[in-house]
Amino acid sequence: MHLRPLALALTAALSLTATLLHAAPPPPNAPLVLWPDGAPGALGKEDKDIPTLTAFLPDPATATGAAIVICPGGGYGGLAAHEGAGYAQWLAEHGIAGIVLKYRLGSGGYRHPAMINDAARALRTARASAQEWKIDPSRIGIMGSSAGGHLASTLLTHFDSGNPQASDPIERQSSRPDLGILCYAVISMGPDGHGGSRKNLLGADPAPELIDLLSNEKHVTADTPPCFIWHTWEDKGVKVENSLGFVTALQKAGVRFDFHVYEKGGHGMGLGGGRNGGPHHPWAEDCLFWLKARGFLK
Repeated sequence: MHLRPLALALTAALSLTATLLHAAPPPPNAPLVLWPDGAPGALGKEDKDIPTLTAFLPDPATATGAAIVICPGGGYGGLAAHEGAGYAQWLAEHGIAGIVLKYRLGSGGYRHPAMINDAARALRTARASAQEWKIDPSRIGIMGSSAGGHLASTLLTHFDSGNPQASDPIERQSSRPDLGILCYAVISMGPDGHGGSRKNLLGADPAPELIDLLSNEKHVTADTPPCFIWHTWEDKGVKVENSLGFVTALQKAGVRFDFHVYEKGGHGMGLGGGRNGGPHHPWAEDCLFWLKARGFLK
């Protein structure tokens, strides 16, 4: 037996396997403007005034047909790329279309309801684009981290079925997500919430009824979609009480959920691989397990 050719063949095979396992992330589609004629309440025509969706579509060979709209965090004052494109690439690598929402911000002069309008339009647009993006309109979720988690939880509790009489076909679509993923999310606008996010979303001195309206743990119903929720004990940026309160409300309403509080991990860590890469935090594997159970993964 000629061992050297065999060894070379095995080395080549292992090298090819490693290359496939560490393939470059999928390139994004060009950003899609949510309102081509201008967003409702737009303050101008600059980049900050134009909400968009950017789709990271999976390889057709591995695509599951599911999609998740992603709301990056940033305190309603910025948009964290690792909680947007970073998540989208990770989802696409597992066969799920990751669709990143660039929503309007308090730092750009916007207040509620601009942000929820953008999120609702994003879900409607994803459904309207289902044929083009080769996704199932009945398997479109929403995901958000920190203040992006607040925006996601707002849509999870304040969705509508669309307007069948609308002249715009996108507005005829439902804005209800089919599931939610909330990562160290701001949920409440009350004492356990995040002051900076509240100020950017509602202004310096919001009315009590507005605080109540956007404290999303108070608006869970039996129609709220099932959720995967995680937080960490070490999080010093957003209190774990936000997630605890939302989970309690889901339980009372009879809504299915998968809830994790991990001891380790700081606020804003995203997938948890660190700046130099490295393994993902355990939440990522737990989330994939849940997504498979929900029919979003093969």
